[in-house]
This record gives sequence, structure tokens and C-alpha cells, in this order.
Amino acid sequence: MQSLVSTGAARRTPGVGGDVARSARRRRNLTGWLFISPIVVGVVAFQFFPIFVSMAASLTKWDGISPPEFVGLSNFTDIFTDDPLFYNTLWNTTYFTLASIPLTVGIGFFLAVLCAQRVRGVSFFRTAFFAPYVTNVVAIGFVWFWFFHPSDGVVNGLLQQVGIHGPEWLSSSTWAMPAVIVVSVWQGVGYPMIILLAGLQGIPEMLYESAKIDGAGPLARIRYVTLPLLTPHFLFLLITQFISSFQVFGLIYVMTKGGPGHSTSVYIYNLYENAFAYGKMGYACALAWILFAVIASVTYAQWKLQSRWVFYA
Repeated sequence: MQSLVSTGAARRTPGVGGDVARSARRRRNLTGWLFISPIVVGVVAFQFFPIFVSMAASLTKWDGISPPEFVGLSNFTDIFTDDPLFYNTLWNTTYFTLASIPLTVGIGFFLAVLCAQRVRGVSFFRTAFFAPYVTNVVAIGFVWFWFFHPSDGVVNGLLQQVGIHGPEWLSSSTWAMPAVIVVSVWQGVGYPMIILLAGLQGIPEMLYESAKIDGAGPLARIRYVTLPLLTPHFLFLLITQFISSFQVFGLIYVMTKGGPGHSTSVYIYNLYENAFAYGKMGYACALAWILFAVIASVTYAQWKLQSRWVFYA
């Protein structure tokens, strides 16, 4: 009883116990902040600070060296009214996105179904299909640049074997973008394959057994069991693939430099040229914020529409 009374008195009056507890909390908080300080400093210095600088620079006429000149919203109005390349590059990027995403995700699903089979050596094929995704994009661009060479390239050489005269792929305004799309799909198909393979491995086997007992064939099991249960993975892939496709740059820079005749000049390549080739850093920042608005709007629409087709088990 006496100890309980003394404890209550210590709680009612400030003393050593309360100071010790507060000091221990401060030490714990300080230790936590010290542990996370490197990532906090990195995020602030390399993400938040550039965002605010870009936002401010989009309202100026600035070459990146001399003092910026405030021009308000004129960069944005010039983009929509006086820059024909803006609409051209926006269309080229949309064309690239609409063509590459279905092919990448569709082939990735097909490969995931194949790699989900329990056969000997399947691990090798999983690695082989995924390897291009983690390969340097510059190396891939150079290799495929020579593959598409009109006279000495592997692609036209194979077509010649079957009696087809191949086009001048990267020198043709008609075939340059399809050639880049083929390379992009070849490089990127491993990522959706891995995501969908993980989803396939998470589907309970008893669902397939129940469907088989009900008389469902292989295609019916894929349609009524596999695809509905993979819709969350497809949603994730559609969002991430759209974001990456709308920011394609490396393959374009290495293989075509936006040519011929701006036929492969995509949005990010136009932004890059304005910033570093023409010295229009403020104008490029305005282009970047328009790109952010487009990506954010489409991503938000995809997220809101998921209730119509995504099934969460």
C-alpha cells in the first residue's frame, strides 16, 4: 500500500521519473531521425527541391545559365498555340503507348502461362525472357540499330531468305516507329511476365480443379478463372506501363534521334531538345508539367474505372 501511494504521488508531481521518460523518448526519436536522415535528405534534395525549381522555372524564360526572366504563363500558351511539334510529339507518344502496351502485356501474359508450367528447365526460360528488361537500354539500342540496317542488317537478311525485300526501317518515316515499338516490346516483355507469373502462382489449384469437374476446358479455365483473378495485376501493369511508355526516351535517342522528319520524336525527346539543345530550360519545364498533368489525369481515370472490371478475391 505504501508503495502504491508513493507511486501515485510521483505521478502527480513532476520528478525524476517523468524526466527520465521524456529523455528516453527524445533519445528514441533522435535515433529514429538519425537512421532515416540519409533518405530524407536525399528525397528533399533530389526530388522535392527539383520539383519546386521546375515549377518556378516553368514561369520564366531561362537558358539554365543566365538569370531567369519571369514571363508568367506565356510558356504554356506558346506550347498550345505556337509549337506544332508539341502536338506531333504528343501524337507520336500516344501512338507508341497504344501499340506497345497491349503487345507487351499480352505477350507477357502468354509467356507467364508458359513459364508457370512445371517442366524441366523452366527457370532458364524465365531468366532468358526477363534478361532484356534489366539490360542497358543504350546497348540494346545500338544492337538493334544494326539489326535494322537496310543492307547489312539481320532483319532484312532474314526477310530476303523468304523473298521479301525489307524496307529501310529506321530511315523510313513509315517504318521507324514500328521498329522502335518492336524493340521496346522485346525489351520490356519480361516485366509483365514476372508480375503475372507471381499472380498465376497465387491462384488456388482447387479453383482449376472445380472448373475442370464442371467441364471447363483449358481456354474456359483461362477465361473464367485465370483472367478474373489476375485483373488486379493487369491494373497495376496498365498504370505502370502507361507511365513508362509516355516517358520513353532511351531507345528513341539511340536508334533514331527523333527522325526521320520527326516521325519518332516523342514527348520526352522534344523536352530534352528544348532544354539542352535549344537552351529553353523554362519552356522545357512547362512541357514537363503538362506531361505530369496528362499522366496524372490518365492514371486517376484508370484508378476510378477499376471498379468496373477489376475483381478482388
